[in-house]
Amino acid sequence: MYKIVRTLLFFFPTESVHYFSMNVLKQLCKWSWSRKLIAWTCRPEEKEMQKSAVAEKQAIDQAQAVEAPKGSYLAREVFGLSFRNPVGLGAGFDKNALYLRELGALGFGFVEIGTVTPLAQSGNEQPRLFRLPEDQALINRMGFNNDGVKVVAERLKKWRQRTDNQKGGESLIIGGNIGKNKVTPNEDAWKDYEICFRELFDFVDYFVVNVSSPNTPGLRELQEKDALRKILTNLQGINRELAREKGIPSRPLLLKIAPDLSWQQIDDVVDLALEIRLDGLVATNTTIGREKLLSSADRLKSIGAGGLSGAPLKERSTEVVRYIHRKAWGSIPLIASGGIFTGEDALEKIQAGAALVQVWTGFIYEGPFITRGICAKL
Repeated sequence: MYKIVRTLLFFFPTESVHYFSMNVLKQLCKWSWSRKLIAWTCRPEEKEMQKSAVAEKQAIDQAQAVEAPKGSYLAREVFGLSFRNPVGLGAGFDKNALYLRELGALGFGFVEIGTVTPLAQSGNEQPRLFRLPEDQALINRMGFNNDGVKVVAERLKKWRQRTDNQKGGESLIIGGNIGKNKVTPNEDAWKDYEICFRELFDFVDYFVVNVSSPNTPGLRELQEKDALRKILTNLQGINRELAREKGIPSRPLLLKIAPDLSWQQIDDVVDLALEIRLDGLVATNTTIGREKLLSSADRLKSIGAGGLSGAPLKERSTEVVRYIHRKAWGSIPLIASGGIFTGEDALEKIQAGAALVQVWTGFIYEGPFITRGICAKL
């Protein structure tokens, strides 16, 4: 059924269809009966999750290449947080925390909002999001378009209050992906990350520092070890400070890295993560590479610059996850992102060393049943 709907949607501009589809879902979720129907249809069933947990454990036990991380079952605890399942939605899909209730109804175990910057910004000129159906891929150059951290924080605050007042609360884990404004020079980037961290601290469950998007000029230069150390050590200090003031645990702090890093650069990231006791890594962001694509050269030329995501990223993402897991001896929890469409794709990442997985492009191509499908087939 979704393939028919997708065919129709793909006749229209990518970014416009994204907002149209999510706003339709938002309208449907306004009524409790329809929201419950959507959740019943899309969320993994308890029986499926139990069966999947057994199948996943057997597959991991049989894997010879790498020892899987502890807690590799569907309901799991990672960096001190309890996830109802390991399938999350990556940053960039719900930049402004507009669709949390709807995404929760679709069964995601966690949703990462953002990338959020201190000041609102419109991002790059449209069109800036493109489909490559032959490759099951997307190219985007969104440019951190978002409503600004204060607006997003207020929206999250209201969502938290609403879910806290509901019977049973809401088990959806929310991550905050934070970045710098385009106009902020790199030498002052640490200030932007601090502003976002302080504003969102009370309203997200974990943070991801994004220095790996290819769509903000100069941003990837912040992946160098010295620049990263300044940003991350400052945030770690603020994290401890705010936790003491509020009498609560500190927020898990993660770093999202690009797939285009050299092995030496990845070694530097791992060494730094261990040195400053980073809580985890997200591997990987989009790639600037265009190798082995089926889409025509003319099509790629007409699209121009941007980050490539989807199936072409699958192999490299798994390589990076496996490398980091081995390099760190499994001591750094990993969220795998890149080319995840099916349960088999997710299991490949888990066997490589990931504790959690994120989808984005796979959601566009596979539709609203992707979480249920992954959990049923792990």
